[in-house]
Amino acid sequence: MSRNLFWLTDEQWAKIAPLLPTDVRGKARVDDRRVISGILHILKSGCRWCDCPAEYGASTTIYNRFVRWAKRVVWERMFQELSRRGRSTETQMIDSTHIKAHRSAAGGKGGSKIRRSDARVAGAIRKYMLSLMPKDVFFPSN
Repeated sequence: MSRNLFWLTDEQWAKIAPLLPTDVRGKARVDDRRVISGILHILKSGCRWCDCPAEYGASTTIYNRFVRWAKRVVWERMFQELSRRGRSTETQMIDSTHIKAHRSAAGGKGGSKIRRSDARVAGAIRKYMLSLMPKDVFFPSN
């Protein structure tokens, strides 16, 4: 069975490696590149930490590294430094939006019914004329 694992490329690693903490306390850290690839795989795929593929190492190591570096603000500093260097041509947006809807939000009994508002049925003038205004009113061309 083939897995879609995420591995940092040599170019990506060259940009990240100088930003990693160098103060190793106690026992030497395991391979940073493998662990960071595992962290990024978890964040990218959305799976649980305990379901991290064994190719990245022990899931506790990956989780502990993520949490400890988050407390030490390593991830934020790394992100700020990398974003300061310019926009990536490959990555356009980072979005971690998660929306939950109640089970009745889908319409409930009888399904959703599309109804025209009373004002539209009667032929009334729209309240919001924004969609009818010329674009150069809001976005002047210089």
